[in-house]
Amino acid sequence: MTKTTHTRPDRIFVNNLRVQAILGIYPLEREQPQEVVISLEIETDCSKAAASNDLEDSLDYANLAEAVAELTISGKYLLIETLIEDIAQHCLRQHLVAGVSVQVEKPQAVLRADSVGVRIYRSN
Repeated sequence: MTKTTHTRPDRIFVNNLRVQAILGIYPLEREQPQEVVISLEIETDCSKAAASNDLEDSLDYANLAEAVAELTISGKYLLIETLIEDIAQHCLRQHLVAGVSVQVEKPQAVLRADSVGVRIYRSN
């Protein structure tokens, strides 16, 4: 096997994770769960996992996605900005995560728009 050198980090992504959650400041948003769509792009190094073929050397994205869904549902957040920062910080505490881009969207928030949301990038 040839050793390769890369200058940009590898990325693992989770696109359009959909959950029903309380998110918002308006009375109906505080009472009725709405669809929240979350996307993650995680900077990591996949080379060790590729060489070993062992999940222990990789980021378990299924468990991470489930944890992010649970955080979103249980948090009953007022603002997307608070939720998205908590998601980013949760991701950064995971083994092998060097940086993360998080996007959170609310599809029903604005009439005539597909969705509204916030996207941030954080790193260790």
